[in-house]
Amino acid sequence: MKKFIPVGILLLILFMGGCYSCNTQRSLVNKDEAVKSAWANVQTQYQRRADLIDNLVATVKGAANFEKETLTAVIEARASASKITMNANDLTPEKLQQFQASQGQLSQALGRLMVVSEQYPELKANQNFLALQDEIAGTENRIAFSRTSFNDAVQAYNITVRTFPNNILSGMFGFQTKGMFEAEAGAQKAPKVQF
Repeated sequence: MKKFIPVGILLLILFMGGCYSCNTQRSLVNKDEAVKSAWANVQTQYQRRADLIDNLVATVKGAANFEKETLTAVIEARASASKITMNANDLTPEKLQQFQASQGQLSQALGRLMVVSEQYPELKANQNFLALQDEIAGTENRIAFSRTSFNDAVQAYNITVRTFPNNILSGMFGFQTKGMFEAEAGAQKAPKVQF
């Protein structure tokens, strides 16, 4: 009888460890899927913006004597941003930073287009242009919301992956930390306002 007690304790410990490992793996999979879903939402909003930009460019091209440099910059930035695709299984900080940089260039080019368009009364009176301008502004808000949701999902995932003893099991199961969106370079500086 005394021989079975240590074996029973060992079996109980192994059973409890197995249950903990299963629960940890299940939790990691759930959080990884939440990150993938949040990433899909981010991509959806960026795709929406890219589609709207095509319509905006077509509308602006109709304006007589519109600055071709600005329009070309938007078209090139959109093409560059569209080339960078990321797999939800490989969201490393470096790749996410590269993706964010290309999208940032597109945002800057789009911002310049909107500023320059103020100088063209025929554009400001064009209902299609005004509607597209509103749609793009709304899409930028959706992008910001999607990026925040993505960062929240990644944070929950990364905490689980890095917390002891999950960090041991996550390494065994092949789960690695994922990158997050960060503020654009220079975003912490307040813009200078001059009158």
